[in-house]
Amino acid sequence: YGVRSLCVFFFVSMIRRPPRSTLDRSSAASDVYKRQARGYANGVAASGRMLFLGGMIGWNGQQEFETDDFIEQVGQTLRNIVEVLAEAGARPEHLVRLTWYVTDRDEYVGRLKELGPVYRAALGSHFPAMALVQVVALVERRAKVEIEATAVVPE
Repeated sequence: YGVRSLCVFFFVSMIRRPPRSTLDRSSAASDVYKRQARGYANGVAASGRMLFLGGMIGWNGQQEFETDDFIEQVGQTLRNIVEVLAEAGARPEHLVRLTWYVTDRDEYVGRLKELGPVYRAALGSHFPAMALVQVVALVERRAKVEIEATAVVPE
C-alpha cells in the first residue's frame, strides 16, 4: 500500500506498448444515460499505455494514518494516486476509471459538498468513469476509503 513500495511501476514497464494512440475525452456511454453525469463520467474511451493502480488508502509515505477523518483520508488517498501516476509518467487527466470502496456510504453522501473541493485540489476538474462500493471493512482498520485507479497515457 505504500506509495513508494508499489510494484505498479515494474508491471507497467513490462507491458507491451501499443502503437501511437490518442485519448478520447468524450463519453463512451450509450443512449441509456441521456443526462450528463455530474462528478464522474458514464464511460471513457481511451487508448495508449495503460497503468493499473492497486487500492490506495489515506496514509502517508511511511504507511501511517495522520487522521481518522473521512474527507482528510480521501484527500491523502487522491494525493497518493497522483504521486504514483507521476512516478509512471502520468497525470490526473490520464485517469479513465476510479473505483471507490468506502466503509460508510452515508458519510460519503453526507459530506459530498466537502469532498468536491478536496477532489478538485488533487485531480482538478477531470472526472473519469467511477463506481462507489460500500464495504463492511477495509484491510487496514483505520482506513475509511480505498480507491483503485486505471489511467491511460497517450503515446
